[in-house]
Amino acid sequence: MIPLITHTPRLLILAASRALLTAELHKPQYFPTLLGAALPTDWPPGEYDRDAMEYFLEKLTAGGRDAAGWYNWYALRKAEGDIPRTLVGTGGFMGPPDAAGVVELGYSIAADWRGQGLGSELVAGLVHQAAATGLVHQLVAHTPPENLTSQKVLLRNGFASVGTDVNGRLRFERSVEPAVVEQPA
Repeated sequence: MIPLITHTPRLLILAASRALLTAELHKPQYFPTLLGAALPTDWPPGEYDRDAMEYFLEKLTAGGRDAAGWYNWYALRKAEGDIPRTLVGTGGFMGPPDAAGVVELGYSIAADWRGQGLGSELVAGLVHQAAATGLVHQLVAHTPPENLTSQKVLLRNGFASVGTDVNGRLRFERSVEPAVVEQPA
């Protein structure tokens, strides 16, 4: 089973659960409480819309425990000074790896929190999660040609541009080496 939480220097990255997605969709007043974080004013960000939430909830419901961690993840900015822990973005995978170990990755940062390197940090955390499974050999991501910021985030995280897809979006890929599991001495 994939680990369901990871940390980066400024983020706690938490795998979505059916309970969190159900609250986000149907009881939004409870969502921040269940998440244990404040929400940005412009939530949800980017392409993470109601359809995406419903898709992830459907996949988690159908897939049970085996689906956990293979879909949406929430990026929570750790509390610092007067700023409480805050939901700043979302990202994750479009499902478990295929037979060749390929997984598609996506992400979005709330507008209030852009320009601080949090997108790069979120993608780094997701790459780490993919490696930790030992099942992912290649990550793929897509971005519109005009989204230069997203392209920079992917390049900073070891992705390379490999052309365009059928929808005219840029396709990025990167290899994933399985994480080395340290054995106790």
